[in-house]
Amino acid sequence: MSSAAQPGAGSAPGGLVHALDRASAWLNEGLAHGAALMLGAMMLFSVVDMVARGFGLTIAGSYEVIGWMSAAAMALALGTVQRHKGHVAMELFVVRLGSRNRALVEAAMAVLSLALFAVTAFYVLRYGRTLHETGSMSETLRVIVYPWVYVVGLGCVGLALALLVDFLKSLAALGGALKA
Repeated sequence: MSSAAQPGAGSAPGGLVHALDRASAWLNEGLAHGAALMLGAMMLFSVVDMVARGFGLTIAGSYEVIGWMSAAAMALALGTVQRHKGHVAMELFVVRLGSRNRALVEAAMAVLSLALFAVTAFYVLRYGRTLHETGSMSETLRVIVYPWVYVVGLGCVGLALALLVDFLKSLAALGGALKA
């Protein structure tokens, strides 16, 4: 994917898709770096916890912290996995379809997935706001948990943006298949 801006990137529908694709790439690659940092921190924390237990020391709330980091790592990686088609897809049926029907199925799946994750992002972020407003604390460590919920919501936003781009590309492919 080229990072150079195309002429008229914001004016034509193709330019809009290109601009959204670039925004999705920028956001989701940044979130993927955050996921990598979370995964590294989680592994480091786990090793320190295991070594400390070998010496008879325990780290209070280690299960909580590892759970938060694993949720953040998973959520932050969602969008980049979608962009790179790293998910499991069942294409046994779809590959037998013609180009028009395949584009139609892909557009339908993209819009359904987009709706699901846009709603999920909305409700997760709203839940984070509720936790923030009520001052909710974790059970063991008694620390605020809403930032972790916001991180998961941000991951869902990244996935929704990637799905929006997929949907628009599917519509473009459907338009091209209809002309052929």
